[in-house]
Amino acid sequence: MTGSEVQGVGVMHHVGHFLMNPANLITAARILASPIAFWLVLTNEPTGGASWAGFILGFVLAASDLLDGWLARTYNLISRSGAFLDPLADKIVVIGAMSCLVVVDRFHWIPVALIVIREIVITGFRSYWVKHNRAVPARKSGKYKSIVQGLALLAALFPPLLDFDLVVNVMLWSAVAFTLYSGGRYLLDGSAATRTSGNIDEKANT
Repeated sequence: MTGSEVQGVGVMHHVGHFLMNPANLITAARILASPIAFWLVLTNEPTGGASWAGFILGFVLAASDLLDGWLARTYNLISRSGAFLDPLADKIVVIGAMSCLVVVDRFHWIPVALIVIREIVITGFRSYWVKHNRAVPARKSGKYKSIVQGLALLAALFPPLLDFDLVVNVMLWSAVAFTLYSGGRYLLDGSAATRTSGNIDEKANT
């Protein structure tokens, strides 16, 4: 068997392993469904992106995030691909949806920009340590910020809150506070928070 054939077999094995992991499939489905959520926000510009369809889909996406994590932990389905895809899916959904809400004037661009900058900085920070064969352990604050970000998005999409800008803005700035706090914890930890490990098969929330 040639080198290319061996590589091809390895790729097929990896793909097969991925497809046999329901947690990974749910995460992938969340990524694939995210453009529909963005479209629902943009096509409901007169209501600031709020709609029952968008709210329900947003709720389903948020629930799927909890579900794939529960499946991975409960049935020992944690994998490298899952550890990479899960936080990626969260960032795609959150940053994409918030950007769309800025376009339809539901969210102000400043708090959204702060969240985007934080995500870019911390992703780069963690990637740097991964390249040096070290990993920054996930913190509970990362999960909390994901939950608060999700609640802020759902509040913006919830039609009964269409005229309650104060509630939506409080939720958004709360998400900013949690997001920056979580990011600050990672940066303050620095190299002291890293651990030598060749195993990054863990589901991490950044």
